[in-house]
Amino acid sequence: MNKALSFLLSLLLSVPALARTDNLNLPDFGDTSSGIVSFQEEKRLGQLFMRSYRAQVPTSDDPLLISYLRDLIGRLAQFSELNNRNFELIVVENSTMNAFAAPGNVIGVHTGLFSYSQNEAQLASVLTHELAHLSQRHYARRLEQQRNMTIPFYTALLASLVLAASGSDGGMAAIVATQAAAADANLRFSRQNEQEADRLGIDTLIKAGYDPYAAPNMFEQMLRATRYSRRPPDFLLTHPVTESRIADARSRAMRYPRDKMTKDSIDFQLMKARVKVLQAESPQQAIGIFQSELDGDNLTPEASRYGLSLAYSKAGDAEAAATALAPLLQKDPNRLVYQVMQIDADLAGKNYDKALERLRTGLRRLPNYYPFNVRYAEALMDSGRHQSGADFLSQYVRKETEDPYMWYLLAEVNGLAGDVLGVHEARAEYFIQIGVYDRAIVQLRNALRLAKNDHHRSAILQERLRYVERLLSELDF
Repeated sequence: MNKALSFLLSLLLSVPALARTDNLNLPDFGDTSSGIVSFQEEKRLGQLFMRSYRAQVPTSDDPLLISYLRDLIGRLAQFSELNNRNFELIVVENSTMNAFAAPGNVIGVHTGLFSYSQNEAQLASVLTHELAHLSQRHYARRLEQQRNMTIPFYTALLASLVLAASGSDGGMAAIVATQAAAADANLRFSRQNEQEADRLGIDTLIKAGYDPYAAPNMFEQMLRATRYSRRPPDFLLTHPVTESRIADARSRAMRYPRDKMTKDSIDFQLMKARVKVLQAESPQQAIGIFQSELDGDNLTPEASRYGLSLAYSKAGDAEAAATALAPLLQKDPNRLVYQVMQIDADLAGKNYDKALERLRTGLRRLPNYYPFNVRYAEALMDSGRHQSGADFLSQYVRKETEDPYMWYLLAEVNGLAGDVLGVHEARAEYFIQIGVYDRAIVQLRNALRLAKNDHHRSAILQERLRYVERLLSELDF
């Protein structure tokens, strides 16, 4: 267990005494003495939280999952009471059922939530609940009630979510053991906040065209999961579900007709299959699972066929991947997920020219489609077109400065292109985005030594170094 996580765990275990911070060197997460925390301050806190969380927890760089969730949350947000609909997404590589909202419009989704959700409406019901917490600013409202609890509140919140994603029995035991203490420090939302989030979440779900029964059905799905485990799903640790809460959600759903609800999304089922491949012990195991699904009765044969193609691609069998995908492309050639799968099959077979041709065509049509951008950068690098890859990524990160994976790729391709200064600069930005500030400082100092004769570049690097040093002082564990 690293130093920061050890600190957070010890802090969480001592929650009742958190108000006494005189002798603790804690992150400076802001001051609420002048009233409710401002939107600007909440945004700053969200950035600190997100980067600190990434530093502790494995997160997913899968562009298709990220793109799907961004689109879904964006659509749902249009029907919510959230005024600022710009949000930050964290996709957590974890097989457990969990999602969370954090200050600054940060939304986290564990990949395991796809496994537990039977349809897109159930997944959407969890996301609308989290959007309701954000729209009602429940974190800021609780801080207003408690005043000088900002530091312990945010630090304990981060600790609880890091432990929930740790996947270790020790981490979960620590959370369970500190539930009473967490309640004392108001780590959990109050019953009133949860009821409000339930009500607004279901309202948003209905306005977006989804089945209102998805919310109580998802609650029941969560409770059923506890029957087969000695611990509750992580989501229930911060969002306790009771029979009365399920009854309330079902009673609210009964007020609305079900005849005009949105049909289940094929893209949701494709992402569910994708998660199954990513969480399988091996591509061969995933191949067996999806082949068995196709050989038997199956409500979603398209998703099973997509999963089979993806599993073959992960196994490096490009021909089998293309063969499995062919019927899907023939039936629905315009579906973007299938187009990316076709490119992935090309890349698995090292057919870089064809993959790059498809990607250039796709980017001319949809220049902002995230999976095309990621695959294009990867294909340029893997095909040996290192300078072209560096040029493309340099332009991309100027627009999207907070994408850690693209900064990582830029550092890699700069190294392959022989640009040592560029390696240090890109690595520094990557470490900033994942909250590893001490290593970012090392990279920036290395870059400064190499750029000593370039005054303009040195000035930029010096300013960036001062910025990271300030961040590190705020989060000095």
